[in-house]
Amino acid sequence: MKLNLTSGIVPSLNMSAGLLAFFLMKTWTSALERCGIFPKPFTRQENTVVQTCVISCSSIAFSGGFGTYILGMSKKIAEGFDEAKTSINVEEPSLGRIIAFLFLVSFVGLFSIVPLRKIMIISYKLTYPSGSATAHLINSFHTPQGAIQAKFFFDFSATYVGVGMICPYIINFSLLLGSVVSWGVMWPYIESKRGLWYDAKLPRSSLHGLNGYQIFISIAMIIGDGLFNFLSILVRTSYDMYLKRTKPAEAAAKPFAGVDISERQAVFLKDQIPTSIAAGAYVLLAAISVVAIPHIFRQLKPKHVVWAYVVAPVFAFCNAYGTGLTDWSLSSSYGKLAIFIFGASIGSADGGVVAGLAACGLMMGIVSTASDLIQDFKTGYLTLTSPRSMFVSQVMGTGLGCIMSPVVFWIFYKAYDVGLEEGYPAPYAKIYRGIALLGVNGWNQLPRYCLRFCLGFFLLAVAICALKEVAKARRWWMQDYIPSALGMAVPFFLGSFFTIDMCVGSILLYLWSKSDRVRAHTFAPAVASGLICGDGIWSLPSSILSLLNINPPMCLRVFSADTNYQVEEFLWTLKNPAAT
Repeated sequence: MKLNLTSGIVPSLNMSAGLLAFFLMKTWTSALERCGIFPKPFTRQENTVVQTCVISCSSIAFSGGFGTYILGMSKKIAEGFDEAKTSINVEEPSLGRIIAFLFLVSFVGLFSIVPLRKIMIISYKLTYPSGSATAHLINSFHTPQGAIQAKFFFDFSATYVGVGMICPYIINFSLLLGSVVSWGVMWPYIESKRGLWYDAKLPRSSLHGLNGYQIFISIAMIIGDGLFNFLSILVRTSYDMYLKRTKPAEAAAKPFAGVDISERQAVFLKDQIPTSIAAGAYVLLAAISVVAIPHIFRQLKPKHVVWAYVVAPVFAFCNAYGTGLTDWSLSSSYGKLAIFIFGASIGSADGGVVAGLAACGLMMGIVSTASDLIQDFKTGYLTLTSPRSMFVSQVMGTGLGCIMSPVVFWIFYKAYDVGLEEGYPAPYAKIYRGIALLGVNGWNQLPRYCLRFCLGFFLLAVAICALKEVAKARRWWMQDYIPSALGMAVPFFLGSFFTIDMCVGSILLYLWSKSDRVRAHTFAPAVASGLICGDGIWSLPSSILSLLNINPPMCLRVFSADTNYQVEEFLWTLKNPAAT
């Protein structure tokens, strides 16, 4: 949640969850075993079920939209824009409303994809890299050698250093490159045109000023990257399905040679979830949502919800299939598409901003949970875990997430300045509201030359993505050095405050790998988990202290040289009033 409300970048935590589940449960069961209470050993299947529950619970913190569409509806974010600040286009977050909405949309995605699990994993033999890597990690733990390797120690430290150790090198340095290009070159240049390109009297938060360039140029790059990847995955998915229909299936690579493929398939197919039950549950939940969601968000009408539930299974399949091929979930891209379509069709006068954001939440909730479920099914397939147990664990974790994530968000929202630069900036909430404003108002509201900049950076993002794909296909030496357009786009709006920390994480991991590759590969997820979880866990007591108005006895703040001089001058005048 803290990552969601600060940078908006949330790395895959599957391996971290599997790792922590092993150590915590192993410690607990070992203690019980010594007391003679629970003599049975902790198995890889139990490890997988626990990991699935944890991931499905924590995933709601992302798909729940607390740093995107939910916060984008709020008054705090709306005040940063000049347009669509009327009551019909603003919905202040409510704990009960958020929980009800998440319960309505989060479970639908599970039932939409369950009938296709056999096709995805056995027929198409999709790899799901994160799910397979997690299975490998869990399988390695439940061996004598793996248990010895798994003993580690870590200390709590900064979150972003840990995130930097998990994220690929190229993503972290793309963030740094984006910081240099935007805050080192672009924004100072546009700021110098104040009074020429836009009104010098405009507040900094106005979309007609510098803020408009920052938001919409970053949106253009994100959409360019997302659209290219969406079309690329669509083409690759179609071509892959065509090959599987026209050519005999080839034997898939055996990730663990000690277990026969037929045994895996037998376990995977043993506990079938009837298609009729899944389809019936989807229709039932959809019918309830058609009635209930318009009462939660009055801007959405029943017909809009019906259309969303009609197309959602198609998007869920496309996203789950694409994730299996590329390990890249485009659930947020489908959500942005929903913002445009529903926002434009409803219009600003009828609450198109909130309607588009709510439709985004509906689409993301279905599409994201569907791909997460199939990813976990892949982990279960490789660890010989019952799919029915996996599904029950996923349902339990999703239910917990629908309660815990809103409560944690509510603590942050009430205790801190969420949505403000001084607190938790939640950059993607502003971006998502900006996308909604584009949908209802069009491009006419942008400041001078902003559309040209947007078009240029949109094409730049497409060109970078195309170059990366060509380099991979032709195996050029530079393929690993081409930056990520999406990674570059994030600091365009957010700033560069977190990019250095993430690069430090990459540098530490690189140096560690150079000195001891085996230990770095084994222990890096553990260390990164400690860095992220340690800083994140402290947020809860810190929030409680803040709610109780208990302030720290000391405060340390770092200023720039110019600001520091002004502060010293001001303090001097307070001590020497006669001199003034």
